Amino acid sequence: MDTRALINDIEGHLLLAAAREEGRRAAADLSAPLLWLTDGQRAELERRFEAEYLALARASWRRTAERAGELRNEYEETYRCLRRRLLAGWLLACAAAAGFVLLALV
Repeated sequence: MDTRALINDIEGHLLLAAAREEGRRAAADLSAPLLWLTDGQRAELERRFEAEYLALARASWRRTAERAGELRNEYEETYRCLRRRLLAGWLLACAAAAGFVLLALV
């Protein structure tokens, strides 16, 4: 496994761990004022909330990754178009310069 892939894996695990912790914290904040809940009910509510929080985070990450891919494709196409135009302009300038040189020599 190359270094970049390893770094990406580590980053993914850290991101997931941070999202889990945020979900746990948010679940605890949600259940704290609900004093009538039993311990079992509170644990179940927090477990479900955390699972939903992670599902929403994953969906958000997936949409962000898809949009990043779309943007990358758009920018790459724009770059290729610019590069073609620059090459065409450069070739035209070289042809014009060569034409002027030939006219000057004649």
